[in-house]
Amino acid sequence: DYPIKLLANALGSPPADVIERAHDHGVLVAALAGSARHARRHAEAGIDVVVAQGYEAGGHTGEIGSMVLVPEVVEAVAPLPVLAAGGIGSGEQAAAGIALGAQGVWLGSLWLTTEEADLHSPALTAKLLAAGSGDTVRSRALTGKPARQLRTAWTDAWDDAAGPGTLPMPLQGLLVAEAVSRIQKYEVGELLGTPVGQIVGRMNSERSVRAVVDDLTRGFERAVTRMNRIAGRSAT
Repeated sequence: DYPIKLLANALGSPPADVIERAHDHGVLVAALAGSARHARRHAEAGIDVVVAQGYEAGGHTGEIGSMVLVPEVVEAVAPLPVLAAGGIGSGEQAAAGIALGAQGVWLGSLWLTTEEADLHSPALTAKLLAAGSGDTVRSRALTGKPARQLRTAWTDAWDDAAGPGTLPMPLQGLLVAEAVSRIQKYEVGELLGTPVGQIVGRMNSERSVRAVVDDLTRGFERAVTRMNRIAGRSAT
Protein backbone atom coordinates (compact mmCIF):
# COMPACT_ATOMS: atom_id res chain seq x y z
CA ASP A 1 0.00 0.00 0.00
CA TYR A 2 2.95 2.34 0.58
CA PRO A 3 4.53 3.76 -2.61
CA ILE A 4 8.02 2.32 -2.16
CA LYS A 5 10.64 2.89 -4.86
CA LEU A 6 13.21 0.17 -4.19
CA LEU A 7 13.22 -3.39 -2.88
CA ALA A 8 16.64 -4.66 -1.75
CA ASN A 9 17.58 -8.27 -1.02
CA ALA A 10 20.53 -8.95 1.29
CA LEU A 11 21.10 -12.70 1.00
CA GLY A 12 21.17 -13.91 -2.59
CA SER A 13 18.95 -12.91 -5.48
CA PRO A 14 15.26 -12.29 -4.74
CA PRO A 15 12.94 -15.10 -5.92
CA ALA A 16 11.71 -14.69 -9.49
CA ASP A 17 8.10 -14.12 -8.41
CA VAL A 18 9.20 -11.32 -6.05
CA ILE A 19 11.15 -9.59 -8.83
CA GLU A 20 8.19 -9.91 -11.18
CA ARG A 21 5.73 -8.58 -8.62
CA ALA A 22 8.01 -5.63 -7.79
CA HIS A 23 8.44 -4.74 -11.46
CA ASP A 24 4.69 -5.01 -12.01
CA HIS A 25 4.31 -2.27 -9.39
CA GLY A 26 7.05 -0.10 -10.86
CA VAL A 27 9.46 -0.90 -8.03
CA LEU A 28 13.18 -1.29 -8.76
CA VAL A 29 14.92 -4.34 -7.32
CA ALA A 30 18.42 -4.31 -5.84
CA ALA A 31 20.54 -7.11 -4.43
CA LEU A 32 23.72 -7.09 -2.34
CA ALA A 33 26.77 -8.94 -3.64
CA GLY A 34 30.03 -9.83 -1.93
CA SER A 35 31.72 -11.15 -5.07
CA ALA A 36 31.62 -10.75 -8.84
CA ARG A 37 30.18 -14.25 -9.09
CA HIS A 38 27.23 -13.30 -6.91
CA ALA A 39 26.76 -10.08 -8.87
CA ARG A 40 26.50 -12.01 -12.15
CA ARG A 41 23.80 -14.21 -10.63
CA HIS A 42 21.85 -11.10 -9.67
CA ALA A 43 22.12 -9.74 -13.19
CA GLU A 44 20.94 -13.05 -14.66
CA ALA A 45 17.99 -13.00 -12.25
CA GLY A 46 16.83 -9.68 -13.69
CA ILE A 47 17.53 -7.26 -10.84
CA ASP A 48 17.99 -3.55 -11.58
CA VAL A 49 20.78 -2.46 -9.21
CA VAL A 50 23.72 -4.37 -7.72
CA VAL A 51 25.05 -3.27 -4.34
CA ALA A 52 28.73 -4.25 -4.13
CA GLN A 53 29.12 -4.74 -0.39
CA GLY A 54 32.68 -5.08 0.85
CA TYR A 55 34.13 -6.96 3.80
CA GLU A 56 34.11 -3.80 5.91
CA ALA A 57 30.32 -3.52 5.90
CA GLY A 58 27.98 -4.24 8.78
CA GLY A 59 25.71 -7.27 8.80
CA HIS A 60 26.17 -10.24 6.48
CA THR A 61 29.28 -9.73 4.36
CA GLY A 62 31.68 -11.63 2.17
CA GLU A 63 35.45 -11.69 2.45
CA ILE A 64 36.50 -9.20 -0.27
CA GLY A 65 37.33 -5.60 0.62
CA SER A 66 35.47 -2.75 -1.07
CA MET A 67 38.53 -1.41 -2.90
CA VAL A 68 38.91 -4.73 -4.73
CA LEU A 69 35.24 -5.69 -4.93
CA VAL A 70 33.65 -2.60 -6.45
CA PRO A 71 35.59 -2.48 -9.76
CA GLU A 72 35.25 -6.26 -10.14
CA VAL A 73 31.47 -6.03 -9.78
CA VAL A 74 31.22 -2.99 -12.05
CA GLU A 75 33.03 -4.89 -14.79
CA ALA A 76 31.07 -8.10 -14.20
CA VAL A 77 27.57 -6.63 -14.58
CA ALA A 78 28.06 -3.64 -16.90
CA PRO A 79 25.94 -1.79 -17.92
CA LEU A 80 23.82 -2.46 -14.79
CA PRO A 81 24.22 0.32 -12.22
CA VAL A 82 26.31 -0.54 -9.16
CA LEU A 83 26.28 1.03 -5.72
CA ALA A 84 29.43 0.78 -3.59
CA ALA A 85 28.90 -0.26 0.04
CA GLY A 86 31.07 -1.15 3.00
CA GLY A 87 33.44 1.19 4.82
CA ILE A 88 31.80 4.35 3.47
CA GLY A 89 31.14 7.06 6.03
CA SER A 90 32.51 10.27 4.52
CA GLY A 91 32.14 12.27 1.35
CA GLU A 92 35.70 11.42 0.40
CA GLN A 93 34.93 7.71 0.67
CA ALA A 94 31.77 8.20 -1.38
CA ALA A 95 33.85 9.90 -4.08
CA ALA A 96 36.26 6.97 -3.97
CA GLY A 97 33.40 4.54 -4.62
CA ILE A 98 32.34 6.52 -7.67
CA ALA A 99 35.95 6.76 -8.84
CA LEU A 100 36.02 2.95 -8.77
CA GLY A 101 33.16 2.87 -11.27
CA ALA A 102 30.05 2.80 -9.08
CA GLN A 103 27.11 5.05 -9.95
CA GLY A 104 26.53 5.85 -6.28
CA VAL A 105 27.05 4.60 -2.75
CA TRP A 106 24.99 2.74 -0.17
CA LEU A 107 25.40 3.82 3.45
CA GLY A 108 24.02 1.84 6.36
CA SER A 109 25.96 1.91 9.62
CA LEU A 110 26.51 5.67 9.52
CA TRP A 111 22.84 6.32 10.23
CA LEU A 112 22.75 4.26 13.45
CA THR A 113 24.01 7.12 15.62
CA THR A 114 21.87 9.85 14.07
CA GLU A 115 19.23 11.53 16.21
CA GLU A 116 16.52 10.13 13.94
CA ALA A 117 17.73 6.52 14.26
CA ASP A 118 15.98 6.11 17.62
CA LEU A 119 17.67 2.87 18.71
CA HIS A 120 15.65 2.95 21.96
CA SER A 121 18.86 2.09 23.82
CA PRO A 122 21.07 4.85 25.22
CA ALA A 123 23.55 2.18 26.30
CA LEU A 124 23.87 0.80 22.75
CA THR A 125 24.21 4.28 21.26
CA ALA A 126 26.97 5.01 23.78
CA LYS A 127 28.79 1.80 22.81
CA LEU A 128 28.62 2.70 19.13
CA LEU A 129 29.93 6.20 19.75
CA ALA A 130 32.83 4.84 21.82
CA ALA A 131 33.77 2.01 19.43
CA GLY A 132 36.76 2.13 17.12
CA SER A 133 37.08 0.61 13.67
CA GLY A 134 38.75 -2.45 15.23
CA ASP A 135 35.89 -3.13 17.64
CA THR A 136 33.77 -5.19 15.23
CA VAL A 137 33.95 -8.86 14.33
CA ARG A 138 32.47 -11.12 11.65
CA SER A 139 30.64 -13.66 13.77
CA ARG A 140 28.03 -16.36 13.25
CA ALA A 141 26.65 -15.70 16.73
CA LEU A 142 23.62 -13.75 15.58
CA THR A 143 22.27 -15.67 12.58
CA GLY A 144 24.51 -18.63 11.81
CA LYS A 145 26.13 -16.82 8.85
CA PRO A 146 29.11 -14.45 9.17
CA ALA A 147 27.76 -11.02 10.05
CA ARG A 148 29.86 -8.03 11.09
CA GLN A 149 28.77 -6.64 14.45
CA LEU A 150 30.13 -5.07 17.59
CA ARG A 151 32.50 -7.43 19.34
CA THR A 152 31.10 -8.30 22.77
CA ALA A 153 31.42 -10.98 25.43
CA TRP A 154 28.47 -12.62 23.64
CA THR A 155 30.27 -12.92 20.29
CA ASP A 156 33.48 -13.99 22.02
CA ALA A 157 31.66 -16.83 23.79
CA TRP A 158 30.02 -18.10 20.62
CA ASP A 159 33.25 -17.86 18.64
CA ASP A 160 35.35 -19.60 21.31
CA ALA A 161 36.90 -22.74 19.80
CA ALA A 162 36.30 -24.51 23.10
CA GLY A 163 32.55 -23.96 22.82
CA PRO A 164 29.93 -25.95 20.89
CA GLY A 165 29.86 -23.52 17.97
CA THR A 166 26.86 -22.02 16.22
CA LEU A 167 23.99 -23.64 14.36
CA PRO A 168 23.44 -23.05 10.63
CA MET A 169 21.07 -20.34 9.48
CA PRO A 170 18.17 -19.98 10.34
CA LEU A 171 18.47 -22.22 13.41
CA GLN A 172 21.01 -19.99 15.18
CA GLY A 173 18.69 -16.99 14.94
CA LEU A 174 15.82 -19.03 16.34
CA LEU A 175 18.03 -20.33 19.14
CA VAL A 176 19.26 -16.94 20.36
CA ALA A 177 16.26 -14.71 19.55
CA GLU A 178 14.84 -14.64 23.07
CA ALA A 179 18.23 -14.17 24.70
CA VAL A 180 19.16 -11.32 22.35
CA SER A 181 15.79 -9.68 23.00
CA ARG A 182 16.38 -9.83 26.77
CA ILE A 183 19.93 -8.48 26.40
CA GLN A 184 18.56 -5.51 24.48
CA LYS A 185 15.58 -4.96 26.77
CA TYR A 186 17.67 -4.89 29.93
CA GLU A 187 20.69 -3.26 28.23
CA VAL A 188 23.19 -5.80 29.50
CA GLY A 189 26.33 -3.79 28.79
CA GLU A 190 28.95 -6.48 28.23
CA LEU A 191 26.62 -8.47 25.97
CA LEU A 192 24.88 -5.61 24.16
CA GLY A 193 25.72 -5.35 20.46
CA THR A 194 24.33 -4.76 16.99
CA PRO A 195 25.32 -5.31 13.37
CA VAL A 196 27.60 -2.44 12.35
CA GLY A 197 30.46 -1.91 9.92
CA GLN A 198 34.06 -0.90 10.52
CA ILE A 199 33.06 2.68 9.75
CA VAL A 200 31.83 2.77 13.37
CA GLY A 201 35.22 4.28 14.17
CA ARG A 202 34.06 7.52 12.51
CA MET A 203 30.70 7.56 14.31
CA ASN A 204 31.88 9.64 17.29
CA SER A 205 28.95 11.98 17.91
CA GLU A 206 25.17 11.86 17.75
CA ARG A 207 24.10 14.17 14.93
CA SER A 208 21.02 14.87 12.84
CA VAL A 209 20.64 13.25 9.43
CA ARG A 210 20.81 16.74 7.95
CA ALA A 211 24.19 17.38 9.59
CA VAL A 212 25.52 14.03 8.34
CA VAL A 213 24.36 14.71 4.78
CA ASP A 214 25.87 18.21 4.88
CA ASP A 215 29.18 16.71 6.02
CA LEU A 216 29.03 14.07 3.29
CA THR A 217 28.38 16.74 0.67
CA ARG A 218 31.27 18.91 1.81
CA GLY A 219 33.64 15.95 1.93
CA PHE A 220 32.59 14.85 -1.56
CA GLU A 221 33.19 18.34 -2.92
CA ARG A 222 36.64 18.48 -1.31
CA ALA A 223 37.58 15.14 -2.86
CA VAL A 224 36.37 16.12 -6.33
CA THR A 225 38.15 19.48 -6.13
CA ARG A 226 41.38 17.77 -5.07
CA MET A 227 41.18 15.23 -7.90
CA ASN A 228 40.35 17.90 -10.47
CA ARG A 229 43.36 19.90 -9.32
CA ILE A 230 45.60 16.84 -9.69
CA ALA A 231 44.10 16.03 -13.10
CA GLY A 232 44.61 19.63 -14.19
CA ARG A 233 48.29 19.53 -13.29
CA SER A 234 48.68 16.24 -15.11
CA ALA A 235 47.07 17.67 -18.24
CA THR A 236 49.54 20.55 -18.32
